[in-house]
Amino acid sequence: MNDHLKALEARRFAASLGGGTRRVEAQHARGKLTARERLRVLLDPGSFEERDPFVLHQCSDFGLDDRRVLGDSVVTGQGTINSRLVYVFSQDFTVMGGSLGEAHAGKIAKIMDQAVSAGAPIIGLADSGGARIQEGVSALAGYAEVFLRNVQASGVVPQLSCVMGPCAGGAVYSPAMTDFLFMVEDTSYMYVTGPDVVRAVTQEDISHELLGGATVHSGTSGVCDCTFENDVEALLELRRFFDFLPSSNRESPPSRPTDDPTDRVEPSLDSLVPREPGKPYDMRELLLKVLDEGDFFEVRPRFARSVIVGFGRMAGSTVGVVANQPAVLAGCLDSDSSRKAARFVRFCDAFNIPILTFVDVPGFLPGSEQEHGGLISHGAKLLFAYAQATVPKVTLITRKAYGGAYVVMSSKRLGGDINYAWPTAEIAVMGSKGAVEILYRGDKGDPDLLGRREREYQARFANPYMAAARGLLDDVIQPRQTRQRICRALATLRRKDLITPRRKHDNIPL
Repeated sequence: MNDHLKALEARRFAASLGGGTRRVEAQHARGKLTARERLRVLLDPGSFEERDPFVLHQCSDFGLDDRRVLGDSVVTGQGTINSRLVYVFSQDFTVMGGSLGEAHAGKIAKIMDQAVSAGAPIIGLADSGGARIQEGVSALAGYAEVFLRNVQASGVVPQLSCVMGPCAGGAVYSPAMTDFLFMVEDTSYMYVTGPDVVRAVTQEDISHELLGGATVHSGTSGVCDCTFENDVEALLELRRFFDFLPSSNRESPPSRPTDDPTDRVEPSLDSLVPREPGKPYDMRELLLKVLDEGDFFEVRPRFARSVIVGFGRMAGSTVGVVANQPAVLAGCLDSDSSRKAARFVRFCDAFNIPILTFVDVPGFLPGSEQEHGGLISHGAKLLFAYAQATVPKVTLITRKAYGGAYVVMSSKRLGGDINYAWPTAEIAVMGSKGAVEILYRGDKGDPDLLGRREREYQARFANPYMAAARGLLDDVIQPRQTRQRICRALATLRRKDLITPRRKHDNIPL
């Protein structure tokens, strides 16, 4: 028996070495942790249970029969984060560059199936050069297996990805299909075709970083939700982010005790909105003063900055936040911000997370560039997402809410459950100046008369009371009471149950 135990321990030790000491040292020299080190940071101490540590690839072409490593190029299993079950896979760059072959894909597919069956989230740590060329079509079929499970798990359990090294070719699609994607600055990149192929086909000379680095995907493409300086920071923030999410679509959002009173008043909010209607202010100040303990995890903070999305807590329970940002483009909705907010709203709805919407929007961003870029279709995505959402929806209008943008931002007739406004709110088809120029075209030659007409229009329409008179607002509230009123609203909506028509699936304007 002792001989068998020794043989087992020897195999486990061999599997733990990955590609060997020299390649581990090379990984460290790049400022990166190994696959197993990453799991030790991410998961609760001692909680990791590995799956398939002795799997070997079965390919013998191109000399691969002499390059078999126990466990192949990915570490898979289950563990806990703050005592909650999670299934994980961590690609091992020290073994054949983390390349995906048939055995590698089979390990990932197995734990994804187990996660869906158990109703637990999936976290993938990506560090892979792509498909294992030596395995040919078997590697491509392996990617298809993983992609299929990404789709099957979508909306059933949360899927999180953290790209911590190269991610090229087919390898990019699985992270892109997950719910949230994080990247590590300077050491991770994603692209469908690398710089060499780009150079050969288009003669464009570009670096890995400029083609698909963390900065590009967090600020330009919007593929990445958050970036971090190094592996350790990324994994610790991933733990924090995980705490906001339910384990599956069968559960309510997680809650935790808080010492922040639900009836807390915040007098400073009474002066948050400037007197001058065109003067910007930072909507984040409102969010931090309303949410529990000022704790807010923003996603995609560098992309489409005229809208803010992220997670916080109210009365201890997770809420999703969508807010116009008057400090950027005056809070206008454009194509990118519409897509950003729509995807976030759909995630919240899929996983039973109430949505708080804070509105200060003068309209959709005008211009030929936006129209030619499909603003109509992108704006419709946000409209569709809000109208479709069945979770509790609480909306607060702080200042401007004009035209179609008012309608889109979880307005009452679009399905908002409880809609509030501050006394500073202006709800109208458009701003007073534009409205008067259309209504009184014949008076354009008389600036004084136009000015008087504008003041009259503003006095009558640039306030929340006409909307309140028509039942389109549930109340006009004091800014200082915002937290108290939202907490009460969420409490009344806790048992909300909305029955929707039966269908195979909807057809959102993608």
